[in-house]
Amino acid sequence: MKSPGFDLPLGANQRRFQSRPCSPLKRERGMDRLFANGTVNAAQSGQGPALFLFHSLLSDRASFDAIVPKLSQSYRVIVPELPGFGGSQAVGGDLVDVADRMAEAVRDGAGGDEAIVLGNGYGGFVALQMAIRDPKIAAKLILADCGAAFSESGREAFRNMAAASKAKGLSVITDVAMRRLFAPEFQEKHPDLMRDRREAFLRTDPEVFRAACAALAELDLRPELAQLKVPVLVLVGEHDEATPPPMSRELAAGLPQARLKIIPGCAHVPQLQSPGVFLDAIGDFLAAPKVSVKAERSG
Repeated sequence: MKSPGFDLPLGANQRRFQSRPCSPLKRERGMDRLFANGTVNAAQSGQGPALFLFHSLLSDRASFDAIVPKLSQSYRVIVPELPGFGGSQAVGGDLVDVADRMAEAVRDGAGGDEAIVLGNGYGGFVALQMAIRDPKIAAKLILADCGAAFSESGREAFRNMAAASKAKGLSVITDVAMRRLFAPEFQEKHPDLMRDRREAFLRTDPEVFRAACAALAELDLRPELAQLKVPVLVLVGEHDEATPPPMSRELAAGLPQARLKIIPGCAHVPQLQSPGVFLDAIGDFLAAPKVSVKAERSG
């Protein structure tokens, strides 16, 4: 297991993007398509290699709206709604079943070609589980604000959210959910965006939400990380409270070909909070050939 000391903060010249989050009033939508035998609904735009974007549990696919236009200039960007969200059918079982359904969607959407998968939050856990179970499913992975396992306090947070939502509905935990996504000062400065994100969260199927909470509360993928041989970029917002930076450090340390970047000034959804910074953070990794991280460092 390699040292986790590869934190690569972004340059100060990139911080100018941080005050320009995605506007909830301007949405970039590709044409919706169904994958995995009609069970997974996804927006698709652009031409080129297939790039899948998996959204988080506390958000929806609109959290990628600000980065899709740029990415679709070079990639065929496919933004699915995870099982049980939006127009995608729910699956029974745990995270393994969700990952298997998404693997089917990726194979279908890629059409036999190589794919790159980017997952944020819950979508990152799904992508990681998927790639462990099917090592050839993706040529590269970008895992943003996730990890391989939660601390006991992190597990308890999911149990508490699930219990509260079952007793009183999702509305009772909306403030908690938003705090896990964005720092309080960011929320104060962007009321329109926060109104939009609250509405998106309240559209979540409560049973799907509780099943995901239960899965994350028990998840531990650390023993399986060494099986994943593809290049991985691990990203985390420096102020992420939902999946704090130590989780990403542990994840990157356990993966054979991973590097870690800390995104300054951001929390759990950096692609929405600071889209320009996020695009800068992933640009070189997306464009790089599939070489081992060790070879890249030695060069």
